[in-house]
Amino acid sequence: MFDSLFTSNPPAAVHPDPLRPLKGVIVGAGQVGLACAYAMMIQNVLDELVLVDINQDKLIGEVMDLEQGMSFVEPTAITAGTMADAAGADVVIITAGAAQKPGETRLELVQKNVEIFKTLIPDIVTHCPEAILLLVSNPVDVLTYTAWKLSGLPQARVLGSGTVLDTGRFRYLLSRRLGIDPRSLHAYIIGEHGDSEVPFWSHANVCGSPLYHDDMATADRQVMDDIFQQTKNAAYEIIRRKGYTNYAVGLAVTQIVQSIVRDQNRVFTVSCVIDEVLGVEDVCLSLPAVVGRQGVSRRLNIVLSAHEQAMLQQSAQTLRNVIDQIRF
Repeated sequence: MFDSLFTSNPPAAVHPDPLRPLKGVIVGAGQVGLACAYAMMIQNVLDELVLVDINQDKLIGEVMDLEQGMSFVEPTAITAGTMADAAGADVVIITAGAAQKPGETRLELVQKNVEIFKTLIPDIVTHCPEAILLLVSNPVDVLTYTAWKLSGLPQARVLGSGTVLDTGRFRYLLSRRLGIDPRSLHAYIIGEHGDSEVPFWSHANVCGSPLYHDDMATADRQVMDDIFQQTKNAAYEIIRRKGYTNYAVGLAVTQIVQSIVRDQNRVFTVSCVIDEVLGVEDVCLSLPAVVGRQGVSRRLNIVLSAHEQAMLQQSAQTLRNVIDQIRF
C-alpha cells in the first residue's frame, strides 16, 4: 500500500565498507565552499576532505586555518589538492563558478559557467567516476542539468542543492511566526531555486495540522504571502547587506552530504533531472526526493493544487527557456 508514495520501488540496500574512509571533495574554495568545509568539519561528516581551487596560495592558507582547529573537533583529514588527489571520493561538491558582474545578464553568466564546466566536469568524472556530483554553484538548476549532460553519469548521481536552502528559510520564517521549533514544521519550496520558485502551501503542516485552508481569513493569507516573499527574496537582502550568502547554504549542503555518505535516505528538495512528472520534463528543478548512497533513489508522488501545478510548470518553462539557449 505504501508503494504509491514514491515514483519507483526502493533500490537495493547499499552496505558500504565500514572500514573505508568516507571521502569528499569541494571544488571551489570561495565563501560558499569554505562554509561547506567548515560545517562538515565541525559535524564530523567525512573522514577525508579535499579542497580544490585555482588560487593555490589562498587555498593552502584556508586549509591551514581549518587544520589548526582540529584539536577542538572530531578528526577530519583536510588537504589542499587537485582533482587527481580526489580519486576515490564518495561525493564531489561543486561551488566553483564565475560571479555575476554589474550589467551582465543571467544568460551571459550561465554561458560563462557552462564554459568552465566543459573542462571541469570531464576532469571530475575522470578522477572520481563513482562519485555523486552535488552542484551548489548558481544558477544551480541550469548548472545541474549542464553537469548531467557533460558528465554522462546516471540521473540519480547528479543533483543540485536546489531549494533545500529555500525550504530551510521558509520553515524558519514560519516557525518564527508560529513560535515553534522549525524542525517541527513540514513545509517545502519546490521548482526553481530562484524567482519562479513555488511554495507548497497545500501540504504545509505542523504535526498533521494544515497551515493553509481554503476559507482562511484574508489577513492570514497576506501573512502567508509575506512569509513566502521574504523566503524568495532572502538572498537578495543578505547580498545587499554583506555581499554574499554562505553560512546557511553551508549547513544545508552538509545535511545533504551526510544523507549521501551515511545512506540515511532523507527527503530533501534537491534539484535533479525530471522526466514527465506533473507536466514537467527534461529539466532540473526541485521536488521532494529520497537522497542516499546512490544519490536520488526515488521521488515522492506529491499532489499539488491546480494553482501550484500551474506555477510549477511555469517554473520549469522558465528554466527550459534558459537551457535552450545554452551552447553545450
